[in-house]
Amino acid sequence: MTDPQFIEWVTGGQGDSAAPLTESTAMTLSAFYRGCMVISSSIAGLPLRTLRDVEGSRTRVSSLFDNPGALVGLQPFNWKQIQVLHLILWGDAFLQHIYNQAGALVALRPIHPGCVKVEWSNKAVGGKLYSFRGEDGKKVELDATGMTQIMGPSLDGLRGMSVLTLARMSLGGALSAEKAAGKMWRNGMMIAGMVSPDEDVDPEDAKADADELNAQLGGVENAGKIRAVNRRLKFTPWTMKASDAQFLESRQFGIQEVARWLGVPANLLMDPGSVSTWGTGVEIQNRGLARFTLTAYTIPMQEAYTAIIKGERFTEFDFAGLERGSPQEEISLLLMQVKEGVLSKEEYRRIRNMGPMDPTHTFVGGAAPEPAEPSPVDALRIPLQAQAPVEPANHAMALAGGIAETGALS
Repeated sequence: MTDPQFIEWVTGGQGDSAAPLTESTAMTLSAFYRGCMVISSSIAGLPLRTLRDVEGSRTRVSSLFDNPGALVGLQPFNWKQIQVLHLILWGDAFLQHIYNQAGALVALRPIHPGCVKVEWSNKAVGGKLYSFRGEDGKKVELDATGMTQIMGPSLDGLRGMSVLTLARMSLGGALSAEKAAGKMWRNGMMIAGMVSPDEDVDPEDAKADADELNAQLGGVENAGKIRAVNRRLKFTPWTMKASDAQFLESRQFGIQEVARWLGVPANLLMDPGSVSTWGTGVEIQNRGLARFTLTAYTIPMQEAYTAIIKGERFTEFDFAGLERGSPQEEISLLLMQVKEGVLSKEEYRRIRNMGPMDPTHTFVGGAAPEPAEPSPVDALRIPLQAQAPVEPANHAMALAGGIAETGALS
């Protein structure tokens, strides 16, 4: 029995920790769940572009990755999020190729890594043979033409390393602490120990006394109640109080452990004791998360996708929205690019989702497009230039009145 996955299946992933650790039990840890959601949701929300280099400039083109999971019932966000969660929890993500009757690749179905067996094969395309059980229970064997493996950090090049396997002691300890706290609250008395009578009793009487004490003192419904026992007994506690066991401190340390394992800042895990980075630090924090954590997942995904579409096209995640600064900084940068001639005013408006310039409006700071034919109502208005000359002292008042009259302010 040398297969590590088989051993994990038999032992329930318990290892040396007190609590069994699987993907389901690990997700019951609030900090771990939050960290997985931060990474997977951030990547799933990034636009996935298919690009082509044309004469030194990148041009976006359409491809399968515009909606790769449509035929298998997955929206683009869910399709990407599933793969990231597989990479975090299992170290691998697998995509089964779906072809139509004409032999064209039309969809990519995510397959759970726990269901896939990977073997080296000299005869298989790509050097690896992937096998799993299909929906009908029959064994399916595929090579690189039918299956794509997105592999995380690996020591042998065959399978990626799973965070659940590497962090079993840390996460298992955090789970044990959660279970211990839950049992203490559930037992109500919040202590455990040994009861010894002053006189000798037979085993049956001792068991009856213990059952009576557990029934009267144990459980949440008995918390805070006073009970009488018809026997002289000596109670010796063997469990530390919650303050002595430092449950709050241990749970706080569990959040820091999860932050280290996943590479997510502790304040994003809703840790009240972490240093606040609100304000100007948000931009730096997002850049650090994207550069040091998210790229560890997006780069292997991009390379795997590019190998699927082949040719001169390639895929790339667009981090512009995630790394975007404050609105004031973004607008200042865009205006500077317009001023220097890098962007046109129409390009600026498209970036800001403002639509095309309305020629009937007056724009400050530059010439507006040629106005359209005036409407009958505008034709009846007296142009500002046609008004009688005014004294310089009254120039500002006349200008304000003329602007209000002609409705030039947009």
